[in-house]
Parts: sequence; structure tokens; C-alpha cells
Amino acid sequence: MAIVVNKPIPEFEANATGGIRVTNTSHNGAVLVLYFYPKDNTPGCTTEAMQFRDKYKDFVKAGAQVFGVSRDNMKSHDEFKTKLELPFELIADTEEKMCHMFGVVKNKIMYGKKVKGIERSTFLIGADGVLKQEWRGLKVPGHVDEVLKAVKAQKKAA
Repeated sequence: MAIVVNKPIPEFEANATGGIRVTNTSHNGAVLVLYFYPKDNTPGCTTEAMQFRDKYKDFVKAGAQVFGVSRDNMKSHDEFKTKLELPFELIADTEEKMCHMFGVVKNKIMYGKKVKGIERSTFLIGADGVLKQEWRGLKVPGHVDEVLKAVKAQKKAA
């Protein structure tokens, strides 16, 4: 089932670092920011994670929970989280269930070869479990500030 802006997100379950289980209803009452990224320890993904880290207190103050999502396994996530001192959890979507549900798996050309990869995307889910906004195929510079602005707008609207 595809996700659609202004509609409730479908059911899902996933494991995150810190032994946390995340579901479509586990964070109802809080705004949820899910950011999908291609791979731990790559330059763009490291920059993006550090920007979410540096603004994390602002997200929490605005009533939001932040989760990073990639296909990397829990061991990779734990190491990435520790290395960058990330204050939020990372979801290990090794079976690509969330990636397919959110439609972020794309064919890419890398070094002249076709590969299946994750399109850098962020989703803002309201406290009511409804998808409020999505950013797809985004560039890292300025993105975290844009998401924070949208979260603050959600808080005002609530």
C-alpha cells in the first residue's frame, strides 16, 4: 500500500537501535520525522545525520521524534550512531519493507551500472498518524532546516 499525503500511514513494524520497536501507532501524539538515507558512513548520509543531530533539541522542543531509516543492519547502525553521537534512533530496514511502503527504492546508475538504491527522502507524520508532508529526491544542504520549519508549523496548527 502506497503512502499518500493527508492520509493515515499504513501499518508497519520495525526495529531500531536502542532496542526500540517502531510501529505506525507507537508514536501517536508526537510528530514523527522519518528520514530515509542510502547508507551508513557515506559522505552525504553522514552530513545529513549530523545536521539532524545538531538540530535534534529543536525538533524535540517542537514535539517531534526523529528516526533515520536505511537498509543497513543493526550492527552498522549502532556503530554509525555511536561514531556520530546521534541522539535519535536508527531503524534497520534490512528487508526493505518500510522502504517499499514509502516508495523510496529507486533504480540508480552508479559507476555506469544500474543498482537498486534508496532515494534520500523525508516524511513528516502528524501526531494523528497522518502523513503531512514529504520530501523526495532531496539534497542535503538546507533540508533539515526546512523539515524543522514544517514541524514547527505542525505544532502551531495543533
